Amino acid sequence: MIDKEKFHVFNYVKKDEYTASMDGMRYMLKKKDKEEGSVLEVIIWPEPYCYAKTPEENKQRTEFAFTAEGVAQAADWLNEQYLQQKSLWELSKKF
Repeated sequence: MIDKEKFHVFNYVKKDEYTASMDGMRYMLKKKDKEEGSVLEVIIWPEPYCYAKTPEENKQRTEFAFTAEGVAQAADWLNEQYLQQKSLWELSKKF
């Protein structure tokens, strides 16, 4: 699980994509520019493949405000998705 108190990736995401994994669930946080301003896009997908090699239909996406608070909300969402889809993440570790 992601500890929000230690999840300080906002300054990193300002410049580059941040990727990591958590027991079968891979995830990416990245800045996405839109007409109305930047947002934080969060993408999750099952292991074993990297983002580029995972079919688009296996990826789940959501967006948050591009702020430090948005990163904290993203951490909450990632933890929720990890718990809600735990069987998918455990299954993906077997491949």
